[in-house]
Amino acid sequence: MLAEQKSVQRYQRGQSIYQQDTKVMGIHCVHEGKIKIARVGRDNKEHILQLVRPGELIGWRALLAGGIHSSSAVALEDCTVCFLPRVECVSLVQGNKQFSNNLLQLMANIIGIAENKLLELAYKPVRERLAGALVLLQQTYGTPEVAEPFSIVLAREDVAALVGTAKETVSRLLSEFKEEGLIATQGSRITLLKVQQLTQIATRYGF
Repeated sequence: MLAEQKSVQRYQRGQSIYQQDTKVMGIHCVHEGKIKIARVGRDNKEHILQLVRPGELIGWRALLAGGIHSSSAVALEDCTVCFLPRVECVSLVQGNKQFSNNLLQLMANIIGIAENKLLELAYKPVRERLAGALVLLQQTYGTPEVAEPFSIVLAREDVAALVGTAKETVSRLLSEFKEEGLIATQGSRITLLKVQQLTQIATRYGF
């Protein structure tokens, strides 16, 4: 049924899959590419709430919560995304217990991640948060079987939105990490050279 009802859409880097404060038309499953889930606050600053990788669903929380997206989904690189219309989604939630239970488990995981992020924003200095964000990028988009250092192309604005600080602060701290031999940079490309040391910095405050 899913194969018959779904459609496949392609998005270029920087293009929105859906936008904040718009009506939910269905749910999306990422087939290929990297996506950020972000929200613009009253200060007009963007805050990245979640990083999404292939195989993950997006847009489902808004579908369950009332039909309006509270955040935007934007391609960090060229992406291929499958789309399932709202009617079929509602039918699945109502008629398939396993599907509903899986969504509940996803929601519980997202709540746990949000709680940890709140604690980090409240208690961790920016340096530790940045180290944690770099490790998170590696855990989300890295390939375990690849021995080469993890590398990703990501604008400084996106790194700042993920950490919850200013772009200038991120640039300064990345320069410090580079001088310490923890990372290498080339334009927007960031390469993690010493993930273990970055992890130690990120977990210095116990979470």
